[in-house]
Amino acid sequence: MDGYEKQRGFDEDNFGAKGSIVSAFDAFPKSKPQYVTRTAGGGKWTVAMAFISLVLLWSEGARWWRGAETQTFAVEQGVSHSMQINLDTVVRMQCGDLHINVQDAAGDRILAGSLLHKDQTSWSQWVNSKGIHQLGRDNQGRVITGAGWKNLAHEDGFGEEHVHDIVAAGKRTARWAKTPRVKGPPDSCRIYGSLDLNKVQGDFHITARGHGYLEAGGHLDHSKFNFSHIVSELSYGPFYPSLVNPLDRTVNAAKTNFHKFQYYLSVVPTVYSAGSRSIITNQYAVTEQSKEINEYAVPGIFVKYDIEPILLAIDESRAGILAFLLRLINVLSGVLVAGHWGFTLSEWAREVMGKRRRTGGGEGVLGSKSGYDE
Repeated sequence: MDGYEKQRGFDEDNFGAKGSIVSAFDAFPKSKPQYVTRTAGGGKWTVAMAFISLVLLWSEGARWWRGAETQTFAVEQGVSHSMQINLDTVVRMQCGDLHINVQDAAGDRILAGSLLHKDQTSWSQWVNSKGIHQLGRDNQGRVITGAGWKNLAHEDGFGEEHVHDIVAAGKRTARWAKTPRVKGPPDSCRIYGSLDLNKVQGDFHITARGHGYLEAGGHLDHSKFNFSHIVSELSYGPFYPSLVNPLDRTVNAAKTNFHKFQYYLSVVPTVYSAGSRSIITNQYAVTEQSKEINEYAVPGIFVKYDIEPILLAIDESRAGILAFLLRLINVLSGVLVAGHWGFTLSEWAREVMGKRRRTGGGEGVLGSKSGYDE
């Protein structure tokens, strides 16, 4: 028997471990290529497992990159007495016909018009800019309801940005954009800059010359009233031009000369943290009310703000690289195990079905007696 096995090549040495002594303890023995059979079913399962592995690995990588965002509310520690307001707006009136003032709950009144920059400009150069929209509406004028929103890629973020994007954007250079060169006769006024105010409830308002304050100057003719405006920037705290606020790039048009726009803002101090980097700023929620008024009321743009006595901390944490690699290994291992079992079961099912077809095809030659019965 041993001679036959030697002649046929069935030598035990061909199947044993070769090489160093350590090779004898190999827990993953390999078969020689001549003993491996490739099948069409195995190829299909391999392609399917490769596709599933890529999808799951991409999903894990995206989840790790986004990190986990946590939000905590707390009473603001310490007492800060001042706060910065950043404003960049275009009003469809001449700069000399406007007055900008700030009045807060502490009784202080600031003539903001003397502290902010004013540039003559053209309304058409701003209203047709990309991204300008009405508050609560998209670029096509449709009301934003939030219904049907299913973009799960940003379900744990704020708007379309994550904390690391917000922190990175906040580190960019804070610089006001230049007023574009006026095309045609100027019919509007750009008002922009930053103001340091008391950190208390207050409001700032833009009114017409000679209206609202008796000492503000000569009386402006009512036919020149037009408080249509575009807000390019309205933020509280340090000036971060790359961060998007609710009123940024919004437009509101006055239907009549005597029109009053009122914005009610609830300002919440906010800290964004991503790893060792963080920025301190403020978020706000806004509601808007505009209406036509009679000649006995004061038209204009009024922004009333209130500072909430809480601090919102938004922190982004991310697992370490070793933990991330371990998750990837677990995903690949799970796919390989599941694919192996799927391939084994499919081959077993195919083999069982093949046997049934062979045995259920009627009597064969060996089962027939017609050739032996005389």
